[in-house]
Amino acid sequence: MKFVAAAGAALLMIGLPNWCEAQVKVCDSPRQMEGFKTCANIEKAEADGAFTLYSTDPEQGQVKLLASFNKVFPTINTSYVRLQAGALYAKVLSERQGKSYLVDVIQISDMGMILDFQKRGGFRQYISPEMAAFKPEYKSQPEGYWTWGSIIMGGIAYNPNNVPAAEAPKTWEDLLDPKWTDAVNVKVSNSGLQHGIWYMLKPILGEDYFKKFSAIKPRAFDSYVQQYGRLVDGQDKIIMGAQYSGYIEFKAKGAPLAFVFPETGVPAVPETYGIVADGPHPNAAELFMDWFLSPVGQQALSEALLLHSPRADVPAPAGGVPLKDMKLLTPADWNAFEKDRPEFAKEWDRIVGARR
Repeated sequence: MKFVAAAGAALLMIGLPNWCEAQVKVCDSPRQMEGFKTCANIEKAEADGAFTLYSTDPEQGQVKLLASFNKVFPTINTSYVRLQAGALYAKVLSERQGKSYLVDVIQISDMGMILDFQKRGGFRQYISPEMAAFKPEYKSQPEGYWTWGSIIMGGIAYNPNNVPAAEAPKTWEDLLDPKWTDAVNVKVSNSGLQHGIWYMLKPILGEDYFKKFSAIKPRAFDSYVQQYGRLVDGQDKIIMGAQYSGYIEFKAKGAPLAFVFPETGVPAVPETYGIVADGPHPNAAELFMDWFLSPVGQQALSEALLLHSPRADVPAPAGGVPLKDMKLLTPADWNAFEKDRPEFAKEWDRIVGARR
């Protein structure tokens, strides 16, 4: 039984229980494909003929991921839109307000936005047979609205050709040294990871930490590709909150980079995926989610974007440290995280001077 989007949206908006949700379950006889199980109607998915993903991930990686899906289902044309979390969420909300339904699956790296979208009835419930491999805390309640597709984390990165290892920052506090003035870059306030870094480090390092950090005049950029590019060419010396997958990617290409996991820990947030209600290609969306959440889909994600899978049976990206060997700092209360975003965005824009 599938979730009826209109009724579910109304009940979620007024805060009443949706009795239909309790009856939704994995289909009785999932179809075994090569490497994954699916409850989707494959014939109807192929008849849909297309599929659109909205995502915060870099374009090059998304192309590789969707190409892997196309190898299995060549008759389903794939497309994507890439923006930072805040801009992407604003786009989909604007489209829905105008009753323009263009996206089938959305990935956002900010759990606050994900929860808000669920409250608005933006997701269509679909329980994939592959969701059983994900921990309960990695899935929506009720299950089937969204699932963590990967876990991203931010540490400290530098170029050893420009910053000797002995002088490089080892802790978050080391970044407050005036010698790093005009030499550090970060992400813009639209970034879900940057919000996670702010949210997790403030209670540990103190309310004044980011006020002091603003004194070194960090520069903000939209993508980790820009951030690491500036490290490689010497425009900047340090990335504060450096996305680890970006480090693995650039390092594999031979870039002179080093990554620091501060003893305090590295803030981490999920990249969360869900099927959008009223999307134009619902059957293709279900098929994509089944493939994506399976070991083969998660391995394709790891290879395309060098991201860590939440599944225990999928190894870390090549050249990457396994999740079990990291001290991850993850918000315990995602609702509080959501409520914190306006203050973060205001303060972060002030810290970086809203410049790039």
